[in-house]
Amino acid sequence: MDRFGEIFSMLMAPLWNHPERMQKLSRFLMRCFAIMLVIGVLVWLSQRPIFELKQIQIEPVAGQTLKHINKPTVKQQVLQTVQGNFFSVRLEDIKRGFESMPWVRHANVRRVWPNGLVVSIEEQKPFGTWGGTDSHTLMNTHGELFAGRVSEVSDEIRLIDFYGPSDAGKEVMSLYEKATAWFKPWDVEIKSLALTDRYAWHVKLSNGMKVEFGRDEESSDKNLTEERVARLFKYWPQVQEKWANRVDAVDLRYANGFAVHLASASVKKNDEDGKKSEQKQ
Repeated sequence: MDRFGEIFSMLMAPLWNHPERMQKLSRFLMRCFAIMLVIGVLVWLSQRPIFELKQIQIEPVAGQTLKHINKPTVKQQVLQTVQGNFFSVRLEDIKRGFESMPWVRHANVRRVWPNGLVVSIEEQKPFGTWGGTDSHTLMNTHGELFAGRVSEVSDEIRLIDFYGPSDAGKEVMSLYEKATAWFKPWDVEIKSLALTDRYAWHVKLSNGMKVEFGRDEESSDKNLTEERVARLFKYWPQVQEKWANRVDAVDLRYANGFAVHLASASVKKNDEDGKKSEQKQ
């Protein structure tokens, strides 16, 4: 009981009766004051005009040149819309803003002391059209769709014509890569590839032939389409021997064979008449 009374008396006694406790409290309050003073100075400095964003450097990622990004226009747009200064600006917001622009696939933003930003841009690499040449949608080399027009693409780039559901870009690219490998022995290229809403697909080759593959989901055998292509190659010499170059379409949707479609006689006759008229001239 006496011990409890001593503790109670010590707690209730005035603080100034205990010099050691007074010293500890004083040191604690001085530290708090110093921290608040430093924070206040830093806040004051961060709001000085020298830290207002005035410079934005736009550069391509390594191995690229920017062909579709108007640097002066983009810089002006960013400087007019960006909020905050060197310290308070949200880099993620600027990154999203750049990536929402046409022809920008990815953007990386970093600060440059004391009032600048550097934006590294990965520009879209167009690989094909999506929905026809009049469409305002293109597909890049990763199977991703983006807003763009054929007129904006260099004439040196040969675009593939792709068709399919809006969320099937990567799948269409995968099918394109498969078909390219399959028909490499024929020394032809894929000119167009279409995937229907039911996920049946076909390609148009550079020799003018159309090849129907149907739906891969029709069989649990993942190699079924490859087997049908192999069958086509196996018997193709016989087809050529019988119909020469008259085949303009092949249908591989049959389980035990394939069907061929011959160019119409009228088309062939028109071609022959045209050749004869040229010879006469």
